[in-house]
Amino acid sequence: MVLIPTRFVWPYGGRVVYISGSFTGWTQWPMTPVEGCPTVFQTICSLPPGYHQFKFVVDGEWRHDEHQPFISSNLGIVNTILLTSPQMQIGPGSGMDVDNEAFQRVVRVSDGTSPETVPGISDADLGISRQRVAVFLSTHLAYELLPESGKVIALDVELPVKQAFHILHEQEISMAPLWDFSKGKFVGVLSALDFILIMRELGSHGSNLTEEELETHTISAWKDAKSYLNSQINGQGEAVSRQLVQAGPDDSLKEVASKILQYGVSTVPIIHSPSADASNPHLLHLASLSGILKCICRFFRHSPSSLPVLQLPICAIPVGTWVPIIGEPNRRPLAMLRPSASLNAALNLLIQAQVSSVPIVDDNDSLLDVYSRSDITTLAKDKIYTHINLEEITIHQALQYRDDPFSTNGYNNQRCHMCLRSDPLHKVLERLSQPGVRRLVIVEAGSKRIEGIVSLSDVFRFLLGS
Repeated sequence: MVLIPTRFVWPYGGRVVYISGSFTGWTQWPMTPVEGCPTVFQTICSLPPGYHQFKFVVDGEWRHDEHQPFISSNLGIVNTILLTSPQMQIGPGSGMDVDNEAFQRVVRVSDGTSPETVPGISDADLGISRQRVAVFLSTHLAYELLPESGKVIALDVELPVKQAFHILHEQEISMAPLWDFSKGKFVGVLSALDFILIMRELGSHGSNLTEEELETHTISAWKDAKSYLNSQINGQGEAVSRQLVQAGPDDSLKEVASKILQYGVSTVPIIHSPSADASNPHLLHLASLSGILKCICRFFRHSPSSLPVLQLPICAIPVGTWVPIIGEPNRRPLAMLRPSASLNAALNLLIQAQVSSVPIVDDNDSLLDVYSRSDITTLAKDKIYTHINLEEITIHQALQYRDDPFSTNGYNNQRCHMCLRSDPLHKVLERLSQPGVRRLVIVEAGSKRIEGIVSLSDVFRFLLGS
């Protein structure tokens, strides 16, 4: 079952505040003061979809919030909330790294405002910051992203799928461009998402793909099959393959970032062809939002005042996905799972919610770990995928297949890149610009209870105003 984390707030003061509701069995759960606002109390509860009732206990007295929907019941006057089941759709951008494109929900509450008092962002400061970032990105080229030395791995489309995923795992990469010798050009990418789709296909009863066929099934054959699985059919009833999204070294950083956001991909190959007919292309680099953000941070590091938004706490900026507060019907809920959930539930969530990772939390919604798309490639090691059942194996068990030297009790908090809601934007950007960091989980200080997630794509949509 997918739970919907919902933040309850009591903004009317008190010394000790509890929440009690149908989702707690009417036992009293403590609420904690908001950092910097001692008269505002909050707690986060994970609720299943459906109708719920709740009340507050303030200094020993039962209270309800008159500014939220309420009814009379056998327990007196209680507040109410209705959470609908998430509506999931697989769109053409199912490879997107957009943690803010998660589940949709409808909450029947009155329009309210957050009781938290935080510094606001003015339209003037926002406009200045976005204009200066846009100028920088427009005047700097993709060529500047190329490292002084390094390697870029590409795969032949005639390579067996099984061998390809072994390579992804051994090289510790989540995707690789595909080279077609017969066409003499790069034709696409193979990513961890492909492995997820293959795993689900192998696990389905009506699958046309067997484990034995996977030994000889080529990448090219899989890409053809995938186009049918995704029902990408044109008017003639033929499968339509997606064109490779690429850029040249002379393209601006803004063009590269815009392509990543527009097409919902995590990386864009930088390809240079020395001839006018685009023959003999050279793969130079795999550009990502992380690399572009690193350029932004390096350029503005010594003049932070030129970007006024950098000093604001992220809770004051419209960026990321946050645990909804009762009274804010436009907030998108944040999907997360318990360690006991099945691996199949996690894979379905990654695909259907179009997110790149799912936070794994304990019964108190405190962060334990993160299961990402790239983690699926660990199942290629020693052919683990051939002797597991996606419905029977839990996320906790799946996480233990990773090669984690710092793992504790099957979890690795060092993989969980975190920040606080009070952290300034410049600090968040510096962390996101580090290699391998695609998102930060926003947690409550001390308890590590999840308050939200901010991803690279969230940051660029905010900075570019898209």
